[in-house]
Amino acid sequence: MKFLFLADPLDRFKIYKDSTYAMMREAAARGHELWACEPRHLAWRTGSRVVARATPVLLTGVSDPWYEAGEPQVVELASFDAVLMRKDPPFDTEYFYATHLLEQAEREGARVFNSARALRDHPEKLAVMEFPQFIAPTLVSRDAEEIREFHAEHGDVVLKPLDGMGGMGIFRVGPDGLNLGSIIETLNQGGTRTIMIQRYLPQIVQGDKRVLVIGGEPIPYVLARIPQGSEIRGNLAAGGKGVAQPLNERDRETARAIGRVLAPRGLLLIGLDIIGECVTEINVTSPTCFQEIAQQTGYDVACTFIDALEAALAG
Repeated sequence: MKFLFLADPLDRFKIYKDSTYAMMREAAARGHELWACEPRHLAWRTGSRVVARATPVLLTGVSDPWYEAGEPQVVELASFDAVLMRKDPPFDTEYFYATHLLEQAEREGARVFNSARALRDHPEKLAVMEFPQFIAPTLVSRDAEEIREFHAEHGDVVLKPLDGMGGMGIFRVGPDGLNLGSIIETLNQGGTRTIMIQRYLPQIVQGDKRVLVIGGEPIPYVLARIPQGSEIRGNLAAGGKGVAQPLNERDRETARAIGRVLAPRGLLLIGLDIIGECVTEINVTSPTCFQEIAQQTGYDVACTFIDALEAALAG
């Protein structure tokens, strides 16, 4: 089969940890044909189908160079067996427009994973609000007074922008309210931007667990991203230490319940972030941690993903 990976520039991949690379490697091992492009290479002309200026890719099996690129070609997205949307956040206006082009391509027969509408309909931080039984007390607002009231009620809170990634822009404010006003002004930009406020979860010291859910079913290991030093953020991009652990029964039940709701909506792959027993985010754009889990446990996440992708294409 012929797969198009819609991703960041290949030259920026850190292949020792990149989950998209792990997907490509497994797909190539099964004989699938690999192509790649970036969202900026998508186009839609009047009276025509959505196309991409895409490049055929061969993996070399070594780290440098890790791929050989063929000559770019203008190809209809509907001509691929699968289009894998793996562009990293942020979910900005260009990402938003890309989902519209991908949705049009789907109307033309393209198979997009995760589906364009599902990506658009499930912002990674807001998506948790659909599942109040699995989350900590949370407020989404741009109103400074409402945010202050939430802090007064819960005492110890975390504030974050809705479009942040890798732990960027996350603040903790304790019962003393120190710097709360300044933090609100910084994040909501004078009441013009909506932010998220959640009750602080002290279990973060044991790790922010990434639970990967493929085809509605969680894989049997998680990557606990443990904050280091004085940090409250476990994100690997913020210096957290990733430790693979077996999936516990409580998290399995949570992941299965959420996965079985979201998979039928076109979310073949999601990554839940769980602190203690509470889901804090549902990652849908380009969930990661495939390689960290595989390297520490021997469980091949990419193999499970490509199995699920092939099954979805056959169904």
